[in-house]
Amino acid sequence: MKIGLLTRAPKCYSSRRLREAAESRGHKITALDTLRFSIALEEQSPDLWYRGKRISHYDAIVPRIGASITFYGAAVVRQFEQMGMFSLSASHAISVSRDKLRSLQALSRHDIGMPPTAFVRDRGEILAAIERVGGAPVIIKLLEGTQGIGVILAESVKVAEAIIETLQGAKQNVLIQKFVAESKGRDVRAFIVGDRVVAAMRRTASGQEFRSNVHRGGSTESVTLEPEYERVAVRAAQILGLRVAGVDMLESDAGPQVMEVNSSPGLEGIEGATNIDVAGEIISYLEEQVQFPEIDLRQRLTLARGYAVTEFAIVPQSTMTNKTLAELDLRDRDVLVLSITRAGNVIPNPRGDRKILEGDVLLCYGKQLTLEGLLPPREKRRPRRKKLGKKNGTPKD
Repeated sequence: MKIGLLTRAPKCYSSRRLREAAESRGHKITALDTLRFSIALEEQSPDLWYRGKRISHYDAIVPRIGASITFYGAAVVRQFEQMGMFSLSASHAISVSRDKLRSLQALSRHDIGMPPTAFVRDRGEILAAIERVGGAPVIIKLLEGTQGIGVILAESVKVAEAIIETLQGAKQNVLIQKFVAESKGRDVRAFIVGDRVVAAMRRTASGQEFRSNVHRGGSTESVTLEPEYERVAVRAAQILGLRVAGVDMLESDAGPQVMEVNSSPGLEGIEGATNIDVAGEIISYLEEQVQFPEIDLRQRLTLARGYAVTEFAIVPQSTMTNKTLAELDLRDRDVLVLSITRAGNVIPNPRGDRKILEGDVLLCYGKQLTLEGLLPPREKRRPRRKKLGKKNGTPKD
């Protein structure tokens, strides 16, 4: 294969390891400075120029887009995609994952543990937001911060309020996040390639530092993740559309809590801690994807008028519970069950004798009218009950 490595640091550890892994498998890989591209837009002819010359064809590109050039880097990756070249990381996924607020918003709809988080602009709402995430101490995060920069621990409400007001006064957007005390100074990074964790490490902060980033002097050790941590890490990467990702999680009493999903995770720390050839795993996965590229079924199949793709869970009152696919006559009703997800495991192309159980998640393609009849009723969101005052039993705000 002919691979383009988009990076501004061709001699750094990650770039060097990816180049070694690709060349050892007989591929040609070229480091390309992301900022030296020019994007050309014409009718039916998207094009890219590099250092004043029109680029040749690449079988695949591996984007290593730094936080400081996210906007332009994602635009370059998007142009490669428009020209029909495969990108290991999709441009949309890079943009979403790099935006801390946007990525947490995407994750919050799913069964993914995450610290309670608030985002406000009105100064009058700061105290209420701090209260909603559990009160002081709280973590204050700049939306644009990386490698632990712009992450502040505020021990009291007054300190938190002062910090937030100061940062907002400097036109900085900040997140207010619950401080998970039991994980102070420690977190876990799971390195995802495709649909599995290929390596994982625990990072521990140095001294009294609460941030465990290696760039801030933190130490690392290899760790074998429990199944729930693996499930959450893989699912978080999938939700954001990332094929390769570093998922950072806190080890809380309630289980894994996702802090961040990194679209360009470094290789030096994870390979040093685990002695696993992560670069080789990435190139091996890239080979598979170029041969068998992923297809977005929702985009392709809904082109047929009256047909759709949908995913839904089997709720307790469902008439499908404890029946086989054959008994439900779904194929005769013009519905194909593409997969069943059960307890985190995917059952692809299930046979007719497969029984549907409560809690299963079905991915189906078929006639829209039939699918509408299978979908469970939407649950109405229940309003939160107000607490009663101790003295007179009146609602307490």
